[in-house]
Amino acid sequence: MGSSCINLSLSNIWRSYNEFKKGKKPSQELEIFNYYLEDNLYKLHIELNSGKYKHGGYKKFIVKDNKRREISVANIKDRVVHRLLYECLNENYDKTFIYDLWSCRKGKGLLGAIKRTQEFLSKNNNSFVWRADIEKFFDSVNQEILLKIIYRKTKELKAFNLIKEIIRSYNILQTRKEEGVKRGIPIGNLTSQILANIYLNELDRFVKHDIKSKNYLRYGDDFIIIADNLDELGQIRKRVIDFLNIKLQLELNRKNDIIVKTRHGLKFLGFEIFPRGRWLKKRSWNRAKKRLNFDNISSYSGLVKKCNNFKKIEEFNWRVFEKISEID
Repeated sequence: MGSSCINLSLSNIWRSYNEFKKGKKPSQELEIFNYYLEDNLYKLHIELNSGKYKHGGYKKFIVKDNKRREISVANIKDRVVHRLLYECLNENYDKTFIYDLWSCRKGKGLLGAIKRTQEFLSKNNNSFVWRADIEKFFDSVNQEILLKIIYRKTKELKAFNLIKEIIRSYNILQTRKEEGVKRGIPIGNLTSQILANIYLNELDRFVKHDIKSKNYLRYGDDFIIIADNLDELGQIRKRVIDFLNIKLQLELNRKNDIIVKTRHGLKFLGFEIFPRGRWLKKRSWNRAKKRLNFDNISSYSGLVKKCNNFKKIEEFNWRVFEKISEID
């Protein structure tokens, strides 16, 4: 990654700001920032190019989805910088990622991951599949390890220092045993998506190049590995756990550390996936029905139509009709 990656010109900062504000709802913070827009962006331009930029704090709030999550939101100035960095990191790292990384990548996504998982199950119908995820992944990322990984590809000092400033802007509270260890990347940051993929790319490459698994897929911190028999899969599982513990200082989520026969299907990414079919898990299906509104109809509709049987599709269509009728 050279100096050409981080384009800190004033025109590019303006472009980054315009990308940031797309789809943003009106707010007092945005209104005030816009009132002094030229001054704000020029000041940011000077700070970034002089090396004096410092990341601000975060506003935090709790979201309760299928699990309780703390979202951290930076101020507008910092989110413009996040977008600049995201584009730079994505440009330099995406081509180094394995094919079967499906999260936060152009042309990939959740539906693609589900379809690909079904393909794996179908062509390995008499095998075994291990599905797992990381315990509190975003809170567990070791910032020193992440920075060392990034430094291998980011020798340009200005770019690296800016990345370091973003990563160091956040740190979760530690137990006394871990005092001094900086951990965590905030779920609310745009940069956290690409940083998560960079961190777990170490795992991807270990599985593909050291273990040489042909049937491995990751989406976020959820992943599956398929092997011909239980003994082989058990050995793979042990090697992966050791790698996560020692190299990345991560632990598996015990609840989702599961091995099943591929022909029996598995629960993965909010779906029940089988060699010859797939549909939303009951909890995900109920959540989709409950949250359905005019703004998300198209998103949920695509999900339901591609991953459910005719009866559920018909039920969903009736609910869409009811919502549209309410609006009319």
